[in-house]
Amino acid sequence: MAGAVRPALARYREFVATELAGHGRPGICGLDDGDAHYAALARTHTTTDHSPGELHRLGLDLLAGLETEYAELGRRVFGLTDPAAVRRRLRTDETLRWRDADEMLEAARAAVARAAAAAPAWFPRVPSAGCVVRPVPAADAPVAAAAYYLPPADDGSRPGVYYTNTHEVRERDRFIAETVAFHEAVPGHHFAESLAQELTGLPRLRRVALITAFHEGWALYSERLADEMGLFSGDLMRLGMVAEDSVRAARLVADTGLHSRRWTREQCVEFLRAHTVLSEAEVQSERDRYIECPGQALAYTTGRLEIERLRRFASRALGAAFPQGLPRRRAGQRSPAAESPG
Repeated sequence: MAGAVRPALARYREFVATELAGHGRPGICGLDDGDAHYAALARTHTTTDHSPGELHRLGLDLLAGLETEYAELGRRVFGLTDPAAVRRRLRTDETLRWRDADEMLEAARAAVARAAAAAPAWFPRVPSAGCVVRPVPAADAPVAAAAYYLPPADDGSRPGVYYTNTHEVRERDRFIAETVAFHEAVPGHHFAESLAQELTGLPRLRRVALITAFHEGWALYSERLADEMGLFSGDLMRLGMVAEDSVRAARLVADTGLHSRRWTREQCVEFLRAHTVLSEAEVQSERDRYIECPGQALAYTTGRLEIERLRRFASRALGAAFPQGLPRRRAGQRSPAAESPG
């Protein structure tokens, strides 16, 4: 290997750096039949027939709708009403970071416990397996995601685990903690994956296969559902919910921008800087993600929209039989996605 594979990789790296880099555009629309390939990828990842152009406009509409929430919550939390100023404050205010790992873990456990206690009043069935919160293992933490979920063992020997990354904890945002907990744990991935495991009448493939549009769509839907359930501890944490919404909506615009509108890398970066509260490192990482996996980032919001569409359909079809005991979003809390096409 040392005499053949490594030299070949070194030559390939040198070719990419000196001859390939800087030529062409990052999106697949520059390839032969690239537009058709990207449209097919969009259908695959979203499981819908929305065209890249429709998804691009949808993302812009959703971001515009979120500006009202940024302004209202920003006024209550910071005394700021300019959405751009609110995002800048969230991005730069060091008091909005964690003090230490114990504080982060305590907040995550409190959010999961609060959601688990409220869930039986909202769900006719809850998972048999519990969900515990643990720090990402130290050996993995430097390169691991900010948070992730591990389903429970099939045999019941281990609960579901919500891992939160305490590496360089003082650099991590506190205001998104509850939103991420509701997304990754209860009622998000933990409910979807644990309940799927319990559907023993289905083939195993249907119980464990992860379809991104549903898998991440449900978790994203759960963030807004948590607001309906009254689970957020305050407006700062609800502002974190809006910030996370911005990232998923911006993905619709940036991914389609790169792959169907011939955006440059810098156009993508500038758009994410303007419309999200992502750090510079996160912005660069997001951009590379879209380039490496065209269309995958479209699945989150489109999945949530489809779940919201089905909820509206069920409410209309069932009429009085549709559960009426659940509180509705107050004015100003409604997700802009609720009125989106789908």
